[in-house]
Amino acid sequence: MAVKDLTEGKPLKLILLFSFPIFLGNLFQQFYNLIDALIVGRILGISALAAVGATTPLIFLVISFIFASTQGFSVVTAQKFGAKDYDSVRKSTTASFILSFFLTVILTLLSAPFAYKMLSFLNTPQDIINLSYDYLFIMFIGIFATVFYNVSSNIIRALGDSKTPLYFLIFASFLNIFLDILFILKFNMGIKGAGYATVVAQGISTILCLSFMFVKFPILRLKKSDWFVSYKFLYEHLRIGIPMGFQMSVLTIGIIALQYVLNGFGTNAIAAYSTAMRVDQTFSQAYLALGATMAVFSAQNFGAKKMLRIKQGAKAAVIIALIVSIFAIVVLGLYARPITALFMTNPNKEVLDLSALYLHIIMIFFFFLGVLLIYRNILQGMGSVIAPLASGVAELIARTVCAFSLGHYFGYLGVCFATPMAWSVAAIVLYVGYKINIIKNILKKKKNA
Repeated sequence: MAVKDLTEGKPLKLILLFSFPIFLGNLFQQFYNLIDALIVGRILGISALAAVGATTPLIFLVISFIFASTQGFSVVTAQKFGAKDYDSVRKSTTASFILSFFLTVILTLLSAPFAYKMLSFLNTPQDIINLSYDYLFIMFIGIFATVFYNVSSNIIRALGDSKTPLYFLIFASFLNIFLDILFILKFNMGIKGAGYATVVAQGISTILCLSFMFVKFPILRLKKSDWFVSYKFLYEHLRIGIPMGFQMSVLTIGIIALQYVLNGFGTNAIAAYSTAMRVDQTFSQAYLALGATMAVFSAQNFGAKKMLRIKQGAKAAVIIALIVSIFAIVVLGLYARPITALFMTNPNKEVLDLSALYLHIIMIFFFFLGVLLIYRNILQGMGSVIAPLASGVAELIARTVCAFSLGHYFGYLGVCFATPMAWSVAAIVLYVGYKINIIKNILKKKKNA
């Protein structure tokens, strides 16, 4: 299985070709949640749909920390690959596995036993809190499946292959559909069945991806000596990975604050917002794919000391983000209500109206999300942690302040503006940070030339 060197060739073409499989993979990963919502909403009702939606920020808090950290570990892998240091590529792989294992154990112990208390703290409505707990506990216990799939897929992408992880996600997505129907309809497991279906499907996908990775990629065939990594090398991974994880946790705290405000508006508002968020997240996968691509692109080129090429890649990615944003505005502007109606057997007019309101607001700000993810990932690929972390703090403050203040004065409408305001503030911080870092590294390269 061939790996891909992103330090040569036309940036625009490379970015498009590399990001498209990631985009499809993200869609299929999102498909897990979409299928859960479709089946839960249509079979178990609005209350069950709201119960799943109420768990989203808490699940994201834990999983995003590990995912971002492991993505940070793979930045080192990509830098070593760009520098053609293949022995260090293998050692970076083992370092990622070791660190991810310990992070998974720690965060599982800190989350699963306290799932109910977390939901209570968030002011989750009493009519759905027990359902939310059933789903949340299962997802917390199954964190390991998500983590190790992401570890393996991030390593493979670091080597320039964005297609292989896609194949396993397609398989897992269809398996998840089958298990959802089996557990909920056949075995009458209710909302627990949706949680078990997701965890089992991701677990099987993880095993297959890890097995394939070691068999088909000679560069990743680990030797016994590769498992003996120095504390200095582990720290090199932690230096990038932990700030990235912390940054995502900071962002999630803002999302949790928003959820707290939202929970005060009742079950219909929660169901509407969580349904609209799933649609929003589906469109956001294009920007996430661009961001993941730019992390690998910048890391490989940073390792190869090609700073001007990183600038070229950034311009190409921004153009792609602009085109995607225009497309999203057209689609959501015309079809927001019919799309959200897919999640309900008997669409509730109030829920549909509130869902469409959120989508009509958020679509205008999608370009800022694209800019945010592009420059954040470029900086992280270069090993920079200060600007991305600063942007995370700025995003937290903006989202929290807007959620409480605008939510107080304008109700649900105000809550809808909290996330786009946060994107806009963070995008500005990251763009400034990118310009400073790229100039600094170009001058450093000239000085050392």
